[in-house]
Amino acid sequence: MTTETVLSNARIVLEDEIVNGSLLIRDGRIADISEGNSANGEDFEGDYLIPGLVELHTDHLEGHYSPRPGLRWNKTAAIQAHDAQIVTSGITTVFDCLRMGADEDGGFEHGEMREMADAIQKAEQEGRLRAEHLIHLRCEVSADNVLAHFADFEDDPYVRLVSLMDHAPGQRQFQTMDQYVFYYQKKRGLSDEAFARFIEKRLGESARNSTPHRSAIAKVCKERGITVASHDDATLAHVDEAIENGVRLAEFPTSFDAAKASHTHGMSVLMGAPNVVRGKSHSGNIAARDLAERGVLDVLSSDYVPLSLLYAPFILADEVETISLSKAIAMVTATPARTVSLNDRGRIDTGLRADLVRVFRDEGVPVTRSVWREGRRVA
Repeated sequence: MTTETVLSNARIVLEDEIVNGSLLIRDGRIADISEGNSANGEDFEGDYLIPGLVELHTDHLEGHYSPRPGLRWNKTAAIQAHDAQIVTSGITTVFDCLRMGADEDGGFEHGEMREMADAIQKAEQEGRLRAEHLIHLRCEVSADNVLAHFADFEDDPYVRLVSLMDHAPGQRQFQTMDQYVFYYQKKRGLSDEAFARFIEKRLGESARNSTPHRSAIAKVCKERGITVASHDDATLAHVDEAIENGVRLAEFPTSFDAAKASHTHGMSVLMGAPNVVRGKSHSGNIAARDLAERGVLDVLSSDYVPLSLLYAPFILADEVETISLSKAIAMVTATPARTVSLNDRGRIDTGLRADLVRVFRDEGVPVTRSVWREGRRVA
């Protein structure tokens, strides 16, 4: 039986323009877009109609699952709480980050993330989730056990994105020891002696593991058609390594040179939406807004604050002369979808999935008024 929904009197945000008009949803797909108002349907009263947001990198689920150090929450309850905040932020497709590689100093035990992935998939099968959840494996390539963790997902079709990370001191995200001291010594309350041992261990692991683990994981991803992301690239040598590993997404480059080189070589450059909202990086690296002004920012990620993914594009459109609202919205919809080969969503166009968000925004923080996933109202 055919089902239809009409959305009228909306400012429809297309990839290259904003149209004042109406949209018809038929059987979960966008059937028609027309200028002018319809006599029928939901009256948007001039609110924006944008594509459902596509989130490629969020650690937000971890905060629900482990809200205090050493504490583990019920997985299904954590997933549902995460999903509720995700979808009411306008996100209809989310790549949940699961951490691969750990040791006695932190992270998750072997098998724990496999159990989380199983819980996500079971929750979807039981109709508990409103957004579509896919999996992003964050692989700490310096860890001795990262390949064992990664092997737990060798046949999982939900895995559509893998990032290659190395958080050893003195490089990438932590190019200065001041940043590393804050993140690891002060947060963990380590003495100077214990911290020195910690650094020595991390540097040894990185030297021993990073290159072979990057190559091994990248090879598997190429064979399975999984999109590969680099992480915190700082130098041109890092970018060359990313090119060799078939990287399509450059996450959080820490220098302009690395961002520009990645963009020039056809990678999508991703930065954090919280970085845009705050106007700077929380770890003291390059500001996302600077990359936007220089034309080398392609994708935004909510990282640790879901609502920032909806808020940041409006800030860029307001404050960066060369970025229109259509272009800014594409950074959280069309471009991330294309980067991971989800070509059925991320744009408002006939034939595509009716993943849609009604947004009210006069000034300041936008408000999500309604969300549709494949034509079904989910918020």
